[in-house]
Amino acid sequence: MNDYDVITIGRTGVDIYPLQHGVGLEDVRTFEKFLGGSATNVAVASARYGHAAAIVTRTGRDPFGAYVCRELRRLGVDDAFVEAVDGPPTPVTFCEIFPPDSFPLYFYRYPVAPDLLIEPATLPLDAIRAAAVYWSTLTGLSQEPSRTAHFTAWEARGRRRHTVLDLDWRPMFWPDVDEGRSQAAAALEHVTIAVGNKEECEVAVGETDPSRAADALLERGLELAIVKQGPKGVLAATADERVEVPVFPVQVVNGLGAGDAFGGALVHGLVEGWPLRRILEFANVAGAIVASRLECSTAMPTEAEVEAGLATGALTAWGA
Repeated sequence: MNDYDVITIGRTGVDIYPLQHGVGLEDVRTFEKFLGGSATNVAVASARYGHAAAIVTRTGRDPFGAYVCRELRRLGVDDAFVEAVDGPPTPVTFCEIFPPDSFPLYFYRYPVAPDLLIEPATLPLDAIRAAAVYWSTLTGLSQEPSRTAHFTAWEARGRRRHTVLDLDWRPMFWPDVDEGRSQAAAALEHVTIAVGNKEECEVAVGETDPSRAADALLERGLELAIVKQGPKGVLAATADERVEVPVFPVQVVNGLGAGDAFGGALVHGLVEGWPLRRILEFANVAGAIVASRLECSTAMPTEAEVEAGLATGALTAWGA
């Protein structure tokens, strides 16, 4: 068995992004495809920092599924736990790009996405137990058998340190918000770190005020709560430390990958054992770099790029 710094589980697919910006999809003439999916992007970002990364997911038995596996390997992520399934195709996601703050997403994941067909019996439980960081998303709880697979993995890991839940609330994947709240509450009993924006925290713990949301997450037994505040920056809290850092200024091209870049940088800081403030500052800049680029997975920065941004306080080299 390989030893992994990080294992993620969940969404994968192909991002189909427009090369014309400021227009609706009906007027776009050309597109480019990229590896995508939140859990996938976090694994890629982690690998970009030199970490041994793998993802547990499913694809369709189709050319896009082959593309996903090929791109994972090219970008340094082990695809040993990626399986092709018969039936549903590998998902594709379209977006529209209206900088600086409007990026509508169109998910083609119906009636079910292969990454929601992960079976408990196929989980690499030994690898999940041993990974320094294990990263899941709330979306993985939206349907069976993925839901049971997620709880099986958490039970096997035993709430080990650095067990992360990305609150990743996507209402279109759920029958209603009450179901999302119920599953989030159950999931928080198994993890040690939660990451989400204010709206996602409202679903998970009923709070949108960042400080109260962090408190509510910590009260669930978590070691670390991270609340993203959009243009106001990000707040992180432990039982004895509270850190807030402002947003890092950048000329935004596409903001869709910033959260996943933040996640990969968070993984990097956790594995390296950095102080909380350094983790947040580094992750903020990583997110800003990706927001200044079109794509998500292949836009993930190196540590040298992030450190250069931190040193200069600006990202003009990566602007549009």
